[in-house]
Amino acid sequence: MAIEQPTAPLLQRLLWFAGLWLAGVGSVATVAFILRLWLK
Repeated sequence: MAIEQPTAPLLQRLLWFAGLWLAGVGSVATVAFILRLWLK
């Protein structure tokens, strides 16, 4: 028999997804901003 892992509530999973997405967008924007300042 397979043991079922308890899954996180949908709201918690969506918040994690949104947080990781915002962190990715923010880091790309920061790198782009630094590159723009460096290339000026």
